[in-house]
Amino acid sequence: MGVDTASIWVVIIFFAVFMYVVMDGFDLGIGMLFPFVRQRHDRDVMMNTVAPVWDGNETWLVLGGETLLAAFPVAYSIILSALYLPLIFMLVGLIFRGVAFEFRFKAREHERHVWDKAFIAGSFVAAFFQGVALGVFLEGIPVSGRTYAGGVLDWLAPFPLLAGAGVILAYALLGSTWLIMKTEGELHRRMIEVAAPLAGLVLLAIIAVSIWTPLRHHDVAERWFSFPNIVFLSPVPLLVLAALAVLVRSLRGAPHRVPFLMALSLVFLGYSGMAISIWPHIVPPTITIWEAASSPSSHGFLLVGTLFIIPFILMYTAWSYWVFRGKVRTSEGYH
Repeated sequence: MGVDTASIWVVIIFFAVFMYVVMDGFDLGIGMLFPFVRQRHDRDVMMNTVAPVWDGNETWLVLGGETLLAAFPVAYSIILSALYLPLIFMLVGLIFRGVAFEFRFKAREHERHVWDKAFIAGSFVAAFFQGVALGVFLEGIPVSGRTYAGGVLDWLAPFPLLAGAGVILAYALLGSTWLIMKTEGELHRRMIEVAAPLAGLVLLAIIAVSIWTPLRHHDVAERWFSFPNIVFLSPVPLLVLAALAVLVRSLRGAPHRVPFLMALSLVFLGYSGMAISIWPHIVPPTITIWEAASSPSSHGFLLVGTLFIIPFILMYTAWSYWVFRGKVRTSEGYH
C-alpha cells in the first residue's frame, strides 16, 4: 500500500493556515482594539508588542497558499475563482495595515491620527474578508466539472457575512488576551474589561455557526450527529465550553498567560470543527482531496523541500518570540 500523500499535504496546509490564523490573528486584533484605547502612549505600547514579529507572521499565509497551488491545483483554481474579490480586499487591508504600521512611528504628531485610522481600517477589512472567505468555503462552492460555476458576488450572502463578523470577534479576543499577557498598568486593566464581553460574543458566534451549518448541510449533520460519531466528536463542544469557562474565570483574578492560551484553544477547536465538518472535501461539497490532488510523484518531490524548510520557519519564529518575551513598557520604543 502506497503512502497517502494527499492526506499529508492536507495536514501541512491545515497547519500552515492555522499558524497564520493564530499569529496574525492577535496582530489584526490589536488594530481592531485601537478604538478602545485613546492614549497615544498606550497605542504605542500595543504596536510595540508585535513590532518585532508582525511581518514574519504572514510567512504562514504564503506557505499555505503556495502549498495549495502545488499540491491541489484544481482546488486552487476553483477556490481562487470563487474568492477573487474577498481575497483582493483582504490583501488591500493587509497592505494598509503594513504601511500604517511603519509610517505611524515616523509621522509628525498632527499626521499620526491618519495612520492610526489606516491601521484600524486595514485590520478590520483584512479580518472581515478572511472570515468571508471562510464562510464561502464552509457554505459550499458551486462547481461544474473542474471549474467554478458561481458568480463574482456570491460571497455577498448571509453566512459568509456572519463568518466575517465572527472572525473579527475571534481576532479581537486574541488581541485583547495577547495584550493582557504583554502589558501592565491601565492598558492591562482595560484589556481585561474588553476581553470578558468579547468572550461571550465569540461564544454566540460559535453557537450560530454550529447551528447554521448542520441545518443547511445534511452531510455535516450526519457527520456530527450520527452514531458513533457523536460519541467521538462530543468532546469538541465540551472543550469549547471548558476553555471559555477557564478564560472568563481567569479574568477575575490577576490574569497573565491563561486568557491567551484559552483564546488559542478556542480558535484551535473552532478550526478543528471546521475541518471535521468538511472532511474529506477540499472544495466543499463536491471535490475531495484525492480528486483535486497533483500526481503522487509531484507530491513526493515537493514534500522533500517543504518538510526541510518548515522546521527552520518554526525555529526562527520560536526564537523571535523568545527573544522578545516579557512585558512591554511605555519607555521601550520601536526601532
